[in-house]
Amino acid sequence: MKKVKKIIFWTLVGFALIQFIPVDKTNKPVDHSVNFVDAKKAPEKIRTLLKNACYDCHSDETVYPKYAHIAPVSWSVKGHINEGREHLNFSVWETYNKDLKENMLSKSIQTIQNKTMPMPGYIVYHQEANLSKAEKELLISYFEEMLKSKTY
Repeated sequence: MKKVKKIIFWTLVGFALIQFIPVDKTNKPVDHSVNFVDAKKAPEKIRTLLKNACYDCHSDETVYPKYAHIAPVSWSVKGHINEGREHLNFSVWETYNKDLKENMLSKSIQTIQNKTMPMPGYIVYHQEANLSKAEKELLISYFEEMLKSKTY
């Protein structure tokens, strides 16, 4: 019994100590002239869908939920955000070259169709990101039209 109490005690001490390891949750300032929804003058419905389902991980406009302030969850959340921004950052859309934009739009269509984005784990805590079939089709159509007309 003493051994169990020691394990619990040291686990709690360790958990308390890791709370002091900082995770930078500061967003870079957004230049609206290069931000996707602003630069493309996206319709309000598209703007809302992207902001609700994509922008937390794929922009510099992340809104960190309360659970993202507790280690080790905060490390995982920040890792997902960093990875998401590496693949596609809507906040710097106009800084990408045409080939990269075309590739990103194509991959976005694929990930929506394959139901890999938004991530299923994200949807659990963010119901607004749980897009209906019609909303997914609307985003896909919007991206396909951009590709077709080369207005990316």
